[in-house]
Amino acid sequence: MQPYLSIVICVYNEEGNIFPMIEQIERALVGYNFEIVYVNDGSSDRTLAELKSVHNDRLIVVDLQTNYGQSLALAAGIDVAKGQFIVTMDGDLQNDPADIPMMVRLAEEGDYDLVAGIRANRQDGALLRKLPSRIANWVIRQTSGVHLKDYGCALKVFRADLAKNLGLYGELHRFIPVLARLEGARMTQTDVQHHPRRIGQSKYGLGRTLKVVSDLILMLFMKKYLRKPMHLFGNWGLIALMAGLLINGYLLILKLMGNDIWGRPLLILGTILVLAGIQLITFGIMTELQMRTYYESQDKKPYKIRRIYKSELV
Repeated sequence: MQPYLSIVICVYNEEGNIFPMIEQIERALVGYNFEIVYVNDGSSDRTLAELKSVHNDRLIVVDLQTNYGQSLALAAGIDVAKGQFIVTMDGDLQNDPADIPMMVRLAEEGDYDLVAGIRANRQDGALLRKLPSRIANWVIRQTSGVHLKDYGCALKVFRADLAKNLGLYGELHRFIPVLARLEGARMTQTDVQHHPRRIGQSKYGLGRTLKVVSDLILMLFMKKYLRKPMHLFGNWGLIALMAGLLINGYLLILKLMGNDIWGRPLLILGTILVLAGIQLITFGIMTELQMRTYYESQDKKPYKIRRIYKSELV
């Protein structure tokens, strides 16, 4: 029996791509039970009117109040989705729905929580799209420890329980594999088709570079220290405090020996290090208490059991 699928597509000013995309999905998923969840992320063109004019009982249109960005639009679509597997893809016709059955089979047969696409023959501009993307992929791989080839491919297949627990905020859609790894997901990747954009304009450019870097810092903190923030702030606080105490102890000995230490840069450095160390340790304790409150107030566990297997009696 085929699983029930939710195809989640976030769109912003894609009026010319609505009907062709729905037709492609219908052709690709013959024999599947599925729904198509379109999220209109505050489009200023006729995207919403085009969606409302579609007569298809599989279609669900989620119209957001304003333009929230791809991460929150994606979170809204996932919250509405009812499928056992949730498929995310762009609405610009560059992803090919014909790849979805293969990816769903791979998830089922390999017992994967996430199957990510790799745009093997990417049809984008080399300077403004491919080169920045390759650099970003390399940086994310090296810093996060999650080794996927293509973080920017929107075509992904999730098990529903993973997708609904990703915690997408801000601009974190670029780091979905890292978020999935934080949830303990088993994931794999596979080559998918990629087509050139024929209608509309790309919403991406070099301006997103700083956003990627700032979000990457957040991802690194969440990956390494989300459940143990004291290990970050406490360690650096102790290092700063000990260095400050050593400097001030050395200056105290000089003072007792009759030397004038007032106004020395070393004295200022030692004082700053002591204060910084105390603040970092205090901040670490506060974040540790907040982390415990986060879990305990919601009766959450700091671990997640993926599945429990039982062997059948013969």
